[in-house]
Amino acid sequence: MKKTILAIALFFSVLAAQAQTKTVPAQATEAPEEQESLAKDYLSQIMGVALNATSNMKLFSFVYDWIGTPYRFGGGTKKGIDCSGFTKQLYEKVFNLDIKRNSRDIFSMVSPVKKTDLKEGDLVFFKIHSRSISHVGIYLGNNRFAHASSRGVAVSSLDDNYYSRYFYKGGRLLASFKKELEITEDQAQ
Repeated sequence: MKKTILAIALFFSVLAAQAQTKTVPAQATEAPEEQESLAKDYLSQIMGVALNATSNMKLFSFVYDWIGTPYRFGGGTKKGIDCSGFTKQLYEKVFNLDIKRNSRDIFSMVSPVKKTDLKEGDLVFFKIHSRSISHVGIYLGNNRFAHASSRGVAVSSLDDNYYSRYFYKGGRLLASFKKELEITEDQAQ
């Protein structure tokens, strides 16, 4: 309910801002950029990510749409989803990539990345009360990541004591795997 109200408020504030500006042909081409800037600012504030770190609006919009979705082990819908299901959905919808469904299997598809070298869209892996990888999320920037936790889809900080304690590694999809996916996708079309 809160998300709907916030989205409606953002929509009306953008409309009001447009209504107050004069219509000048040169400004007509700047309006979409201005709208994207407002949306970027709004999403970066909500998710706690620095504005200059927000470059992929599709990523942030996707995460925003899923925030609050309840956790359900093995789930893959808005009725309930788990961490790997959320990651898989995000990669399909935002990056057009079909990745594996299990956090350990997803880890097999990445090249390790140091925590300090993480970039927007990278994956973060955790070993929570386990010797093997048991949790995955998507890095957003500013040490924040999106994931489906036991409390549902949320944005958390890698600096939180809990996540800091269980952080295992960051990962970036292997270039060879991306090429393989693109080839498979091209052959399917």
